[in-house]
Amino acid sequence: MIFRIFREVQFDASHRLLHYHGKCNRLHGHRWKVEVWMEGQADERTGIVVDFNTIKEVICGFDHQVILNSEDPMADAIRTFHPVITTQGDPTSENLASLCAAMIREESTRQGIYARVLRVRVWESPACYAEVTYDGE
Repeated sequence: MIFRIFREVQFDASHRLLHYHGKCNRLHGHRWKVEVWMEGQADERTGIVVDFNTIKEVICGFDHQVILNSEDPMADAIRTFHPVITTQGDPTSENLASLCAAMIREESTRQGIYARVLRVRVWESPACYAEVTYDGE
């Protein structure tokens, strides 16, 4: 039997879009909301597809962090005072959705869980989100 699960997690973090022409080129923060959909078979012993706390722990790795493009010259300056999470390309909602999906897949595999990530939606404000889907895989 295949089950689908859903988990929502929120975190606070700052970012900037190095290659964007506009105010998002400046370092600023958001109250991010991440929604994750997964599917798989429940473990015979626990009855759980993926522990909801596993998803939360992966996503909360971004909480109160600075997220910058790996090419951003600001990253080295900030690292003097605070850890920096870097991304390939600008840390857009789209890139964060893809990164979150990859991190959840990696952690699930590490734990021996073979559930599929179906969708990750990343809200950077109450009115704006980006979503990556894997329904066809």
